[in-house]
Amino acid sequence: MAKIKVTQVRSRINRPRNQKLTLDALGLKKNNQSVEHEDSPQILGMINKVKHLVKVDKV
Repeated sequence: MAKIKVTQVRSRINRPRNQKLTLDALGLKKNNQSVEHEDSPQILGMINKVKHLVKVDKV
């Protein structure tokens, strides 16, 4: 599987609770924080929920 790098680029302040929980599940807790994940359907679904808050790059 390919790896992807997910970076939080927008704040979680004033966002719905489910979006905050999705960011937590991805491992993102601060702005400009990056994490690497496998390119799986579950991870891509979580990224799709918060796509306006994160930036995704292929590693």
